[in-house]
Amino acid sequence: MTQIATESGEMVPVTVILAGPCEVTALRTADQHQYGAVQMKFGKKLKEFRVEKTDDFKVGQEIKVDMFKVGDKVKVAGISIGKGFAGTVKRHHFSRGPMSHGSKSHRLPGSSGAGTSPGRVLPGTRRAGRMGNCRVSVRGLTVVLVNPEKNLLGLKGAIPGAGNNLVEVVKL
Repeated sequence: MTQIATESGEMVPVTVILAGPCEVTALRTADQHQYGAVQMKFGKKLKEFRVEKTDDFKVGQEIKVDMFKVGDKVKVAGISIGKGFAGTVKRHHFSRGPMSHGSKSHRLPGSSGAGTSPGRVLPGTRRAGRMGNCRVSVRGLTVVLVNPEKNLLGLKGAIPGAGNNLVEVVKL
């Protein structure tokens, strides 16, 4: 992330993304595959995007960053940063126990199920476990910078994932 100044002098937080060129590697048509999609390649990674009409694309075509304009709203999706195994206080924002008077349950979850009825812990109960490392989408980010020479795209705000991660940028 970085920041840039607008014409009015306002400082805007910007995430700069290397956004292309992406090469179209395959087309899926509704006649042959029962759905329409475009398969694209960025580096060594492949991703398929569903589209209604594949007539606008050709195999070998390059999709570049110049399809975006300053002021466009986009959705960015990616894999969030993994935080490993986390307890209930960190993962679900449970409150902690008392810290004094001999208490030994400072950050423990406490009781998690009923007694005799139903006599088990119900599915979906919030407990300790792996946190992060899941697909996250951020909608409504604004494009504030487009550099077609270097294929750079600047978005106002933060995007999911660590640095050098692969993300999808879709125009809303």
